[in-house]
This record gives sequence, C-alpha cells and structure tokens, in this order.
Amino acid sequence: MSEFWLISAPGDKANMVAWERMNTVTLKANLSSNNKFIIPDLKVGTLDALVGLSDELGKLDTFAESVIKKIAQYIGEVLEDSKDKVQENLLASGVDLISYLTRFEWDMAKYPIKQPLKNISETLAKQMTQIETDLKARAAVYNNIKGNLQNLERKTAGNLLTRTLTDIVNKEDFVLNSEYLITLLVVVPKSSYIQWQKTYESLSDMVVPRSTKMIAEDGEGGLFTVTLFRKVMEDFKAKARENKFIVREFFFDEKELKCEREEMMKLASDKKQQYGPLLRWLKVNFSEAFVAWIHIKALRVFTESVLRYGLPVNFQTMLLQPNKKSTKRLRDVLNAVFKHLDEVAAASIMDASMDIPGLQLSNQEYYPYVYFKIDLSLLDCS
Repeated sequence: MSEFWLISAPGDKANMVAWERMNTVTLKANLSSNNKFIIPDLKVGTLDALVGLSDELGKLDTFAESVIKKIAQYIGEVLEDSKDKVQENLLASGVDLISYLTRFEWDMAKYPIKQPLKNISETLAKQMTQIETDLKARAAVYNNIKGNLQNLERKTAGNLLTRTLTDIVNKEDFVLNSEYLITLLVVVPKSSYIQWQKTYESLSDMVVPRSTKMIAEDGEGGLFTVTLFRKVMEDFKAKARENKFIVREFFFDEKELKCEREEMMKLASDKKQQYGPLLRWLKVNFSEAFVAWIHIKALRVFTESVLRYGLPVNFQTMLLQPNKKSTKRLRDVLNAVFKHLDEVAAASIMDASMDIPGLQLSNQEYYPYVYFKIDLSLLDCS
C-alpha cells in the first residue's frame, strides 16, 4: 500500500509499554510495517502561537500535496509515450519515496531548528508557492509549443479531402505564373481511377490533354493534378463534383508552404530543446517539494502533539505502513492500545462537527493519539 499513518503518543515510561505492545501486536499479526519517525527538538513558543500555527499548517499541508500531485502528473504528460517511466522519475533526495519517508531525517541546513516554528512554516510556504509559480510558467511555455505543434501535425492527419497538402505537393506539379492556365488538385476515389483517366479531359472544354498525374494516395483514394484554362475552372469543378471527383481548394504558394514547413520544424526543434531541461527541472523540484511536504507533516505532528499532550515536550512518533486489507484491524488495535489517552475518543469517535482550536477536528478524523495520513498514490488523477 502507498498509504502511511504518522502517529504520536506520549513518550513517558507508562506509555512506552503501550508502544511496545502496539509494535508486538502489529508485527505479529502482520498488520503493518513500523518505523520510528524522528522529529528534532523544535522551539515550542507560546501555546497561543501553536494553536494559530496548527490551522496554518493544515492549509499548507493540503497546498503542498496539491503541488506535488501537479508536478507528478505533469511529468506524466511530458513523458507522453513513456508514461510507464513516471515512477522512476519520482525521487526524493535521490531515493524512492518510501525509502525517504521510512528513513526521514530533518534537514537542519534548510530548516534550522533554532528559529521559531512560524519561521520554519513560512520558509516552507514560500518554497512551495515559488515551486508552483515556476511550474505554471514553465508548463505554459512548453504547452504552448506542444499545442501549436500538435495543431500543425493534426493537419497532416485525416484523408486527402481534409489534410494539409504542404508535405505532399511540389513546385513541379503545377503550371505557375500563367495568365491563362491553372493546375487543380482533384481527389478521386480508388474505385474511380479508370473512370477519371477516361473522362477528365472531357469534363469541360479547354482541359490540357494528358495533364493528369497522381501525386499522392491514401486508403480511400488518390490526389491527381489536372491543368486547364482558368476561364473554364468553375465549369470543370461542377462537372467533376457530379462525377464524385472533388476539387481541393488549393493554390500553390511557395512562400506560404515554406513558412508552414519551417514553422513545423522550428516547433519540433523548440519542443526537443525544452524537453530535457524541463524534465530535469520537474525531477529536481518534485524532490524539493516532496521533502518540504514531509517536513510540513513533521511540523504538524510536533504541533498537535504539544497541544494534545502538553509540556514539557515528550512524545514519540511512529510511521506505520498498513498492510493491505488490515487497515480496520490496525485501527482497532491502535484504539485499544492508546484508549487511555482519551477515553471519550476511544469509546466513540468524536463528532466531526466539533471545532476545538488546534485539533483540526472539523476536517480530519480524530483518534486518542495524534494521527496524520500520508498518501503516496501521487499519480491518482482524481
């Protein structure tokens, strides 16, 4: 499972027995894999400040998770045909996400613990906001190039009646710069090739004999040239339509064709040039954002634990990875082991509509112990 439970309970002697019991039962019954989650001695500050910070961290947690999901999903979009390789690009500090999480160490260099908790929270918030802003800007540039290229490529799809002819026609296929003559392009169904060859010269007056040539073919038909006098063009088109030969509205313009070809080549080149640096940026910033997110989780556990268990700071944090189909049993075991921390909560989960400052009851589940979920199914597009 890619779901983890980050829980905390008091770390005094009386509760150490509960911790040992929880470890023994969960491991014996194969309910979860458990790892210690070490949070350093952070500066507590005032309880009033902690209550306010608790609410801010809740919002920051949600925001950080959304940024991580956006980056992960955008990596999938950028990889296009290699979407199966997304997971190997989602790393945190050079290791897979589960390894980083189960071996979490606070980054003292990035988030010094001598400063107030609010400062650390603000640093994390600025970091996440900057990453999201940069992601939007870089994605906009790349998506614009990709979108324009796709629009041009889409024109080359479809049948000869609808697709662009830029990559098909050549200057040699046309009579150009003539005051009297014009070359038309006609789409002829495959079943009518013989009929076309027999009748095109007589569809109207003034058709140049033996002027037809097939220059392209798809599964449905062929594209033929035919040269005739300009003054009979409309008459020829009408007669051709009656015989189910469709004249394409196309006039050879060398400059326009050259521009379209060059535009496609430029966009393809731009996309290729952007791809490498963009993917590198996404990988680096996914790692940065994920690391920041787990530090936010650690801050939340610390804050809630102090508010719940009081001072002096003495609690232990554990990271549990529930085994598949064991979540309900695991929850029952945890509630039984830690029910003494809050008899009311253990007896019946408290009313979700209650709003106690600092405990975030209105938007998360409440248990006798501090609990936060970490969901690593980051590629879920829901």
